[in-house]
Amino acid sequence: MNSLNQQYEEKVRPCIDLIDKLRSLGVEKDLALPAIAVIGDQSSGKSSVLEALSGVALPRGVGIVTRCPLELKMTRKKKGEAWYGKISYRDYNEELKKPSLVEKKIREAQDKLVGNGTGISNDLISLEIASPDVPDLTLIDLPGITRVAVSGQSEDIGEQIKRLIQNNIRKQETISLVVVPCNVDIATTEALRMAQQVDPEGERTLGVLTKPDLVDKGTEENVVKIVHNEVIPLKKGYMVVKCRGQKEITEKVSLSEALKNEEAFFKEHAHFQTLFDEGQATVPKLAEKLTLELVHHIQKSLPRLDEQIQKKLKQTRANLDKLSNGPPSDAIERLGFLIDRVSAFTQDAISLTKGEELKCGYKSSIFSLLRGQFAVWREAIETSGTNFNWNIQREVSQYERKYRGRELPGFINYKTFEAMIQEQIKQLEEPAVQKLKDVSELVKKELFELAQSSLVGFPNLIRTAMLKIEDIRTKREAEAEAILRMQFQMELIVYTQDTTYSQMLAKRKREDKEEAVNSLVNNNSSGATLKEMLKHLKSYYQDFRPEGHPACDR
Repeated sequence: MNSLNQQYEEKVRPCIDLIDKLRSLGVEKDLALPAIAVIGDQSSGKSSVLEALSGVALPRGVGIVTRCPLELKMTRKKKGEAWYGKISYRDYNEELKKPSLVEKKIREAQDKLVGNGTGISNDLISLEIASPDVPDLTLIDLPGITRVAVSGQSEDIGEQIKRLIQNNIRKQETISLVVVPCNVDIATTEALRMAQQVDPEGERTLGVLTKPDLVDKGTEENVVKIVHNEVIPLKKGYMVVKCRGQKEITEKVSLSEALKNEEAFFKEHAHFQTLFDEGQATVPKLAEKLTLELVHHIQKSLPRLDEQIQKKLKQTRANLDKLSNGPPSDAIERLGFLIDRVSAFTQDAISLTKGEELKCGYKSSIFSLLRGQFAVWREAIETSGTNFNWNIQREVSQYERKYRGRELPGFINYKTFEAMIQEQIKQLEEPAVQKLKDVSELVKKELFELAQSSLVGFPNLIRTAMLKIEDIRTKREAEAEAILRMQFQMELIVYTQDTTYSQMLAKRKREDKEEAVNSLVNNNSSGATLKEMLKHLKSYYQDFRPEGHPACDR
């Protein structure tokens, strides 16, 4: 039994049992459960750390070794039960008969998902291991961060890897193990920078220094300062480990032997012995610290998990209530059931148009939405009236010069009057048609949502209702548009029988006697004609506009 398993057995069993029960219920399909993700720059030794923690041999080497996210799910079995393994990716599943097949099968999976090149994939490889000698734990190995694309790699390989890592470590339930070799400048480590972006307080980030045997002589104290949290502080601090190197792997040094060699290395090292004595060195000490941090993280995650579970449970129960008891099995009863559902939907649709409460429980705001649309239209009308008043004095003289015939001074040129009125009416036609389409779309959307709420659980019925709604909407919208355009065509006939026009004209003439002559109009005969034209235009336009909007009075 490895060190990590011992720590779980002794200290974390109650928390792990709870998480294990949630997993057995399939909760992990909907909620993220606590896990450990190992991130680091390319060839930082992260896979070696993962191997040392879990006891599972993983692909190692130079370049990009981890080419897909590897999710390692370990489940502890009872003593005496056989080892079990299973690898899954996409639609492929294969049971593994012995642990020695793990590394080979992972390489095969990566080749199938990515090919034999040097690219990466977002496809997840899931490795399940059940054994009496493993803890209940989920570990995730992610591709190493690379800065420069090599031959055969995509130019944006670095950005691809960063996006993949961010998608995993941003989860609050994930502890990030940031692996940094001792022989590089930690300030330039991209993995640590990414971890700080998603976890600025360092509450779920643990720094792990690797390859202490490769440190240049004279720089050992720099490593000690980093581990003592004096360079780039993290709340969880740092650990330093010495995992199996390529030479030890070639010589087939076992994991247990590697742990003994590691302990001897730190005990005998002049600078790192202090770190060993302080419990900040070796894989077993890392496992112990990681275990304590993980159990604390699980305890912090439980309230959030409980809240998410309650929320999803409430949502599921609400959806079940909408489904009612479902259709009956008898054919005749099913017909009656269908008629009842359709009738209820139809009645709710009628109630929707009246602003009444709906039986299906759907809360519609269609009338407030329509009021908003009409308010926008009224604002457009107001703007039109204001613009009319501003432009009319400037344009009336231009129309007069263009259309005036042989009339004597003081007589209004009807062609000018008619042309200007028609021009103003035409400017409102297309905005009015567009407003009709906006209202039509709004009503359709509300009816679609009503259908989904009223007929929940019956997708074919919902689809049929939506098709019918769209068919009716298209037909009625076309009819309404035709009527609207006909109305505008009628308005182009400059004529009125009511007294509004004559009353407004008389009012303007009375006011004109009391006001000074407009500065734009001279006292000559031509100016008098233009002024008279303005009175008629404003009076008629106010008669045309609903309620005689005051914008035309100015």
